[in-house]
Amino acid sequence: AAGRIRREFVGVIPQLVENRTLDANTGSSWSELLYEQTTAHAVDETTMNENFQRFDDSKISITPQMVQTTTFVTDKALRNLSSVGIDQMGSLSGNAMMRKKEDDGITALDTSALELGAAGTPASIGDVASANALITSNVTESGGVTGISGVFHGFVIKDFFDELTAGIGTYPVPAGVTADVFQNGWSLPIDGTAIFKNGNIPIVGTDAKGYVFAREAWILVSGMSIKTERERMPRRGGGGDAVTMTDEFAYGQRSPGNWSVEIASDAT
Repeated sequence: AAGRIRREFVGVIPQLVENRTLDANTGSSWSELLYEQTTAHAVDETTMNENFQRFDDSKISITPQMVQTTTFVTDKALRNLSSVGIDQMGSLSGNAMMRKKEDDGITALDTSALELGAAGTPASIGDVASANALITSNVTESGGVTGISGVFHGFVIKDFFDELTAGIGTYPVPAGVTADVFQNGWSLPIDGTAIFKNGNIPIVGTDAKGYVFAREAWILVSGMSIKTERERMPRRGGGGDAVTMTDEFAYGQRSPGNWSVEIASDAT
């Protein structure tokens, strides 16, 4: 009489990082050059400046990897299945591909070199502000002051909620951010860091990691565009159709260790 697919969390990471496309006929890797700073010196009318500056460069390369999912449905199954079930099956492969891109993003973020917080300890608003400072005021190279995102499991964001609303019931709370969060849930940025809920972040035991990062810290490079192909297979199972979906992408880190921070915390 009815059908539905299991609800899943909407991915956010691919939208929060820099997206680039590997152009056709340019090889299998996307590359970017980084040129280091040069130095200027004071001179006067008698100076013969032979302190020539050297141009130093380095390169990062990101190689997209293919990802694929395939299904096979026999003619007999199509004849016997309820039409409401068949209608739901069509979007499952696309959801799987989107989830894979989200999970790969979490795996990439989990390699961040800078770490804050501690397992078994609730995350705090101060942890997010510290991560923002590490990124925006990094002594090697600033990650910029805009486009800073924080991605946390909903159980961790609940600790932010508790921290901000701790005084409710103890002292009067006038109209303002505390009252608004108490009524409508967490939607505030923290020290310029936009906060996003992500239920795809795994909880290990009773702990989970959150991530604060600059948009330019991570690059999602796409190769060939996602494609869907149907293959007729009359000899398998009395005949049926295989549907295969293929994509090509990979995450890479820019300025390693400077613009991406892990925050470990309790997530009960």
